[in-house]
Amino acid sequence: MSDNAKLHSGHRDRVREKYLTDGFETFHDHQILEMLLFYAVPRRDTNELAHRLLNQFGSISSVFDAPLEVLMDCGLSKNAAVYLKMLADISGIYVRDKFHNDHKVINDDNIGERILPFFLSADNEQVLLLLLDAKGKELFSGIISKGSVSASEIYTRKIIRLAVKYHACGAVIAHNHPSGIPLPSKSDISATIMLKKALSAVGVRLLDHLIVADNEFLSLASLDEYMRIFL
Repeated sequence: MSDNAKLHSGHRDRVREKYLTDGFETFHDHQILEMLLFYAVPRRDTNELAHRLLNQFGSISSVFDAPLEVLMDCGLSKNAAVYLKMLADISGIYVRDKFHNDHKVINDDNIGERILPFFLSADNEQVLLLLLDAKGKELFSGIISKGSVSASEIYTRKIIRLAVKYHACGAVIAHNHPSGIPLPSKSDISATIMLKKALSAVGVRLLDHLIVADNEFLSLASLDEYMRIFL
């Protein structure tokens, strides 16, 4: 690699690290556009290109909204121009999905259809985690542990890491009983209490613990004898 190529690569690495540390809050508009173009223009100084586009169109949104042919007239390849056009469309999809997608709101009516598919082919115990925002919208869902639920100290640490990472406000866990009986054991209750305390320490509320067996589930939060755990 030539000295110029190394310098170019080092600059891109520094810009990426700045984004990962601070986000775009400390970036000027031309720096934001410059970084976006990293992923469509691999071997060219995108700083100069970003300045040229902003001088031509006046703002990032106007760059995204410009006709494909006009972007290409400003020096972008067709691939890079399509990439910028895609960014505007993806932004709209993101906003609609995040703020106007009622299917992502988890409630008593749909939680069963959300969790049961995770356990359809499971022949051993597994732990599922759902993380929710303040409005009950799903932020994360996935199997986070395979094996006995009694190994709670193992998966509790993982749940806490994920809850903090996703800035969650609420959490629901579910695990299955391969025996086919969805009744809580003493270890299930102990694990629930331990997890509730651990999540509370990072400002996240444990909303429920569901026990799955075959194609049905039991909600501990709905049972009078365990409801107090979740208050």
